[in-house]
Amino acid sequence: MAKPELVFDGPSDAARTIVLAHGAGQAMDSPFMTAIAEGLAGKGFRVARFDFPYMTEMRKSGKRRPPDRAPVLAATWRAAIDEIGADGLIIGGKSMGGRIASLIADEARVAGLVCLGYPFHPTGRPEKLRVAHLESLRTPTLICQGTRDALGSVGEVAGYDLAPSIRFHWLDDGDHSFKPRKASGRTERQNRDEAAEAVAKFARFPGVDG
Repeated sequence: MAKPELVFDGPSDAARTIVLAHGAGQAMDSPFMTAIAEGLAGKGFRVARFDFPYMTEMRKSGKRRPPDRAPVLAATWRAAIDEIGADGLIIGGKSMGGRIASLIADEARVAGLVCLGYPFHPTGRPEKLRVAHLESLRTPTLICQGTRDALGSVGEVAGYDLAPSIRFHWLDDGDHSFKPRKASGRTERQNRDEAAEAVAKFARFPGVDG
């Protein structure tokens, strides 16, 4: 597995580094990923981003490709962690990127995990849950989730049996990308900024509740 090319924001001498991977449909420099990375960098964290191999190929060819199979995604994550070092590291990302990080977090012995819109199930398939490993997850975890996320809303998640290591920050009226409806009185930027603040608070002391 070739090492992924890491792009950094924030101070190189930061006390904590956070690595974020993109979701299935958009790359590491999508507006969502950029907003979160720059928000965290502005709070004093060193933030690394990378593309999975299929996204790198899409950039080269200009042709859409399906995501790599899970073993390739996981191997890419491991390579990124090896390059930076797991000690004190926070890993995670948007949707698929965060889900794959959650699958390897315990074995990688990282300090914490952040999932930005966790895909608890495919759209319209609430019975096809992706939570088995979350029931025994040991790594301190923060999931930032929109309250009306079609891949796991606040009402749905309340019924899941998840490990005590997992805490949530719910973003009011947010969808899978935290975007609220206009009638809510909130903006997409407000929810993204709130998510970045929640991640920053968690990342400073990942093993402490609250």
